[in-house]
Amino acid sequence: MCGRFTLTRATDQVARRFAAEQLVLPIAPSYNVAPGQAVAAITDWGGRRVLEPLRWGLVPFWAKEPAIGNRLINARAETLAEKPAFRNALTRRRCLVPADGFYEWRQEGGKRQPMYVHMRDGELFAFAGLWEEWLSPDGSPLRTCAVITVPPNALMAEIHNRMPAILAPDDEASWLGGAGKRVEDLLSLLAPYDDRGMEAYPVSRRVNAPTVNDASCIEPLADEG
Repeated sequence: MCGRFTLTRATDQVARRFAAEQLVLPIAPSYNVAPGQAVAAITDWGGRRVLEPLRWGLVPFWAKEPAIGNRLINARAETLAEKPAFRNALTRRRCLVPADGFYEWRQEGGKRQPMYVHMRDGELFAFAGLWEEWLSPDGSPLRTCAVITVPPNALMAEIHNRMPAILAPDDEASWLGGAGKRVEDLLSLLAPYDDRGMEAYPVSRRVNAPTVNDASCIEPLADEG
């Protein structure tokens, strides 16, 4: 799964990297982005890329109430086309979720050790995401998203049995695209990312608390051996 990540770059850096033409929000650097929070996302509006906030935890348009989003922070790539919560968004409402790293927890004996995973070159990347708009009884819209997950690559297999679907830069435009794309073509973009470009290291368990959000979250854990 993917339950925490980081986005520590300035708004203009993110906008340039993902060629966003319109900015709906300034980005505050975050070292511990958690479900339920507003995340920066790139959406496509008629070929125009927009950087906007989406609440992390997808609420389908047909939901009776928004609490369902607490259970839908991730979407498994293997069942996207089948699950009622995701199949409509797959064909019509896809997004990029920018990040510069993410956390996953590795079982070590009876404890869970947080690991920080990022690109070796330190560059920004994008999770493949889905978004929806839900209307409250008073008519106000709530825009939400989910991060797609896939089986792990060799690096992640030593940490967890899932990983976020990180798009190859050349595939980002194809994923974001507009409506009318074949489901088979979209699903073919969702694969374990090449682990040769990634690295992971243990960090402090302070990151377990979503209220802890500073640069210490990504500092390598001191070797106590």
